[in-house]
Amino acid sequence: MRIGVLTAGGDCPGLNAVIRALVRTANSEYDSPVLGFQDGWSGVVEDRAVPLFDDEGIDRILLRGGTILGTGRLNPDILTASLPEIRQTLERHALDALVAIGGDGTLKAARWLTENGIPVVGVPKTIDNDVGGTDYTFGFDTAVSIASDAIDRLHTTAESHERVMLVEVMGRHAGWIALHAGLASGAHMIVIPEVPFDIDYVCKVMKRRFQMGEAYGICVVAEGATPVEGSGMTLREGGTDQFGHEVFTGVADQMATAIRERMNRDVRTTVLGHIQRGGTPTAYDRNLATRFGVHAAHAVHRGDFGQIVALRGESIAMVPVEEAVSVLKTVPEDRYREAACLFG
Repeated sequence: MRIGVLTAGGDCPGLNAVIRALVRTANSEYDSPVLGFQDGWSGVVEDRAVPLFDDEGIDRILLRGGTILGTGRLNPDILTASLPEIRQTLERHALDALVAIGGDGTLKAARWLTENGIPVVGVPKTIDNDVGGTDYTFGFDTAVSIASDAIDRLHTTAESHERVMLVEVMGRHAGWIALHAGLASGAHMIVIPEVPFDIDYVCKVMKRRFQMGEAYGICVVAEGATPVEGSGMTLREGGTDQFGHEVFTGVADQMATAIRERMNRDVRTTVLGHIQRGGTPTAYDRNLATRFGVHAAHAVHRGDFGQIVALRGESIAMVPVEEAVSVLKTVPEDRYREAACLFG
């Protein structure tokens, strides 16, 4: 059996670990060659392929962040129109299946290709942890660790200057990074997209800290957070990008202006941005990504197409890709209420 593999969407710590495990398992267990496609789906459409060998080079990529294949996004309309080219690429290389490593958009493309007769196994990837069907995605633990370390460091400078600090983290419309990093680092408030915030309540929490003799306050803000309707604060509109994704306009900066006006305090903002997606993956993410790669190789040889590898408890399971993309996995209200007990 001949296997193709691609990484699409945003880069993520652990991608190389999946590639390594897929190549080594396919080779050692099934004597199956693996061909990598560069820069996501466009590499399949344009037939930019590179052979991946089970050698010293592939072994060493476990520790590297990013992806040796490169990544990128392809407009869904272009992908749909390119079905003939995709078929030609697979036929030209005599490929029996594709392994698509990516988030929501990549897995939706995998579902569409499966429906059109192209055998695909999906591997869920995103630092946002918002893919359904799996308890966790690799990359999430690394992002939380990086964010937690940054917030740990901000405690001392915020206290020294008696400031309110707002720390904006990634996650788009899911607040998992903000929730986990905020709890782990002892933040005094957490704002997530799933629960619209009242800016006056945020100020109340921060004021209470100063009234109780505390010298500072830290609030972790997810980039997709929005204010309660009618709360007296509105965010700038950013529109959407060419892929239909909402463009965020810097919620933490806008919150900082509002807090400064209401509290007459020094308020500073730190936006962690893409630093959360870069660098060496944590040990947890290396292990999870490796297990995903091993099971993806097995799934291809079993013919489990139209499914993704998923973490269920401590075990790896196969889940229909429809389950993974039908609903965005967001923070449940009860999880946020747990954190809210510690605000202030």
